[in-house]
Amino acid sequence: MADASAAVLNRAQSSFDAGIGRLVDLLRIPSVSTDPEYRDACRAAAQWCIEHLSESGISGELHETGTSDAPGHPVVYAHHPGPASYHGPHVLFYGHYDVQPADPLELWDSPPFEPTIIREGEPRIVARGAVDDKGQVMMFLEALRAWHDETGDIPIRLTILLEGEEECGSVNLDQYLKDHVDTLRACDVCLVSDTGMWNRETPAVTYALRGLSYCEAILHGPDQDLHSGMWGGSVPNPLNELTKVFGQLFGPDGRCALPGFYDDVREVGEQERTQWKSLGIDETKQLASIGLPPEANVGEAGYSMIERQWARPTCDINGLYGGYMGKGAKTVIPSFAGAKISFRLVADQDPAKVTRSLFDWLKARTPPGCRWELMDHGSGLPCTVSTDSPHMVLAKESLHEATGKEPVLIGCGGSIPVVGSFKTLLGLDTLLLGFALDDDRVHSPNEKFELGCYEMGLRTHIVLIGKMAAAG
Repeated sequence: MADASAAVLNRAQSSFDAGIGRLVDLLRIPSVSTDPEYRDACRAAAQWCIEHLSESGISGELHETGTSDAPGHPVVYAHHPGPASYHGPHVLFYGHYDVQPADPLELWDSPPFEPTIIREGEPRIVARGAVDDKGQVMMFLEALRAWHDETGDIPIRLTILLEGEEECGSVNLDQYLKDHVDTLRACDVCLVSDTGMWNRETPAVTYALRGLSYCEAILHGPDQDLHSGMWGGSVPNPLNELTKVFGQLFGPDGRCALPGFYDDVREVGEQERTQWKSLGIDETKQLASIGLPPEANVGEAGYSMIERQWARPTCDINGLYGGYMGKGAKTVIPSFAGAKISFRLVADQDPAKVTRSLFDWLKARTPPGCRWELMDHGSGLPCTVSTDSPHMVLAKESLHEATGKEPVLIGCGGSIPVVGSFKTLLGLDTLLLGFALDDDRVHSPNEKFELGCYEMGLRTHIVLIGKMAAAG
């Protein structure tokens, strides 16, 4: 199988420019999932992926999502049984073909859906979706194509799910997984390429993701805005009261004051601490990159910045609103005030439990004469993958062989809710093999994907497929 992988790598190299041309074709489709105006474009992107897979000998189909009253964007479902003699892992590959809106358009150096390849400096392709996630999906699809074109077959058992709603909350994905649970549970491991490298020279496997609980709380007071001269000091001001309540949510040591918030937190192990220290993280430089001085290195006491980002839970107020917020002065006591709150959660924490705890805590502190309106805007489970599983070993070996560099294991402060869904609904661990860089401007104007990173990803997936075939 090693000889086959080498031949496939050569095939991919000789057809590299053609593969980039196919990526350009996909990037031209404005598959913005959150805007109904682009519904047809989302379906067109899904159909494009079906046709690409068919050229690699993989049959696929579109599965509708949502309901007749609230239809969603289709899921691309494809399956390849692999050779009859194959007994290796059945791989579930997940990615998404939808993209974020391109606004503000005036900040793009070139039109977001007219992909531009820039050769000076680090060669890169600039377009909406270049790295999140069309470019990373195409690394895998082109790896499959290279295997098919060189050997006439795909040497592993494979199921592919490409979602069309990741950028608008994956509102229909969990139901889709439940509807197809018997089929999908036949898989052994999930592979996702929607994360990043440690830096331009160092590949990485992400093994820990934080979960998420996102809530909104509105404190209602009088049934109308009031003149602050006539009513000030006589009735509750929802803005005053809300900020007093939320001021109690944070302790002086940077810890969240919700009862039991840390009860289920898995502590950072010494092996993890040692590994993260070896990465040589310059905290002062990181702060400077966002315009902050060294003294801004604040958070939960007793933990380094990287430990707080990757392995400790957080509570953040993401927005405050109420009263008059226009130009000039308007002296009112507002009828209501609101806050949006998010919790980033770590292994073994339950988002639903945290949300209930917040709501109970707020109700117990309801200011006299006021009432709460509490909303749960969704959640995602945290996920930590074993670093020494057979699948992880193959992934690390593939990265090393394909790039010539020893990969590092990293955490991620963000959340990929689907990874938690794969674990809880399907019982699958996920390999997170991503090739994005911190400066790829994900979700921003002038999003890019460096061609060198794309090539690393393409080569890694080719080698990984070969290793899984050999293992089977």
